[in-house]
Amino acid sequence: MSAIFKSVMNYSRFINSVSAARRTSPIRALTELLERSPPTMISLAGGLPNPDMFPFESASFTIKDGRSITFGLETMKRALQYSSSSGIPELVSWMKDLQTSIHNPPTLKCSPEQGQMDLCVTNGSQEGLSKVFEMLISPGDSILLDCPTYSGTLALLRPMGCKFLTVSSDQYGIIPQSLSDVLSRWSPEDAKNPDSDIPKVLYTIPNGGNPTGASITPERKVEIYQIARKYDLLIIEDDPYFFLQFEKPWAPSFLSMDVDGRVLRMDSFSKILSAGLRIGFLTGPKPLISRVILHIQASTMHASTFTQLMVFNLLQQWGQSGFLEHVDRVIDFYRKQKDAMQLSAERWLKDLVDWNVPSAGMFYWMKLKGISDSHQLITEKALQKEVLLVPGQAFMVDSSMPCPYVRAAFSLSTPEQIDQGLQRLAALIKESL
Repeated sequence: MSAIFKSVMNYSRFINSVSAARRTSPIRALTELLERSPPTMISLAGGLPNPDMFPFESASFTIKDGRSITFGLETMKRALQYSSSSGIPELVSWMKDLQTSIHNPPTLKCSPEQGQMDLCVTNGSQEGLSKVFEMLISPGDSILLDCPTYSGTLALLRPMGCKFLTVSSDQYGIIPQSLSDVLSRWSPEDAKNPDSDIPKVLYTIPNGGNPTGASITPERKVEIYQIARKYDLLIIEDDPYFFLQFEKPWAPSFLSMDVDGRVLRMDSFSKILSAGLRIGFLTGPKPLISRVILHIQASTMHASTFTQLMVFNLLQQWGQSGFLEHVDRVIDFYRKQKDAMQLSAERWLKDLVDWNVPSAGMFYWMKLKGISDSHQLITEKALQKEVLLVPGQAFMVDSSMPCPYVRAAFSLSTPEQIDQGLQRLAALIKESL
């Protein structure tokens, strides 16, 4: 695909009335102005607390490679202070360089109005996801998604009063023909009609999907992107398991093929650096990222300055090559965990369960043979067997329907615990047949 054929995006079409009404916070703007001001600037404007009154003076962190990160007095004052709603500038810059290196978005050289790639730091990718939905979705809107899907996404969307249009998927992710079939009730011209009920948004987890472990093939991504262009859809690429792909080369992202500026991509450091630091980043066209930042200004204000500085200092020490070396070590660990679950599943569950081997992520999605609904089995009887899984209903749009699936995570347990857990599951299934 060439940028020569770029579609002209009308971003106002996608932004709901609440997001369109957001305006820059004058106080937040002053804080960001002060960050860029020379040290000679005397500010009597912002209500920043005096950091001399904070009880913390210094901090030091030891990295596993033996190096350390130390926050002296001045750095500590900054770490404990308010900061820019888009993220501290040096971390934003580092992340933009990472996205450019890995994905090389075609929109990098576009003008801001034409969807130039922009980025902001979020409190984990979950905040980015929440802010994006609250920008795009109004009551009565339809949203396209493959089902089953991440329970956190369903928890965000259900109270918003939107309609779910489910697209079929398999072990290779969304089936493009199914997406075309769902959209066939509309004409592409309907996207130009503000009164049409045509969906505007497609949501998907492209790698190591939660809960299915499915990854969309590159060929399918190209087809899906072309369908999105045909019907003028935004693609929400929720990709927290991108850095947990077990084989290289890593699959190209929707962001990497986005010639129009129609992809909003969520990334997370939760799986590879720390879940508790709550550092994620949202990448997409500047007109939409700017709306999200306005929402951050009025809600969380910014991700923790302390953890942003902590992560930036680590990344600066490593450099991009050191970061990717760390990612490789993380992948090696989870690949071994995945292989351990595969061996145990073959040992204990071969005649009792159907499953596909994931190519990324942390999960096996297992269909129990001869059992129409896993809910009672897992929530009651499995507890008695001292094995904990997630019943498939948690990931279904209609959670009232019977579901024979369970999600098994291989991220935290040892290979021995995985083996024992699946042995207990096998015994439980046999007793229930």
